[in-house]
Amino acid sequence: MDPLVPVLAGLVVDMAWFLDTCEDDVVDPDSAVKMMESVSWVLLRLPADQRVRFLQVLKDLAEAEPDRGRREYLESFPFACGMVEDPQS
Repeated sequence: MDPLVPVLAGLVVDMAWFLDTCEDDVVDPDSAVKMMESVSWVLLRLPADQRVRFLQVLKDLAEAEPDRGRREYLESFPFACGMVEDPQS
């Protein structure tokens, strides 16, 4: 696997985590929601094989993540953006 894929997947999740958790005076909530919807829309349009690959990369990142908060966000991200129906998938 291209080593750039996990880096980019991690950056997407970190950007989403930032938008999810930042204060309203840092980022306008409506803008944050629009950006999150855009990210989800792009990810949901991935071909099935790329979606499976992305989900596996997220799982691998979560398993290797020492920070509990980031690990939990990595684990919940696929459900939060609509890529899976079951949060445990």
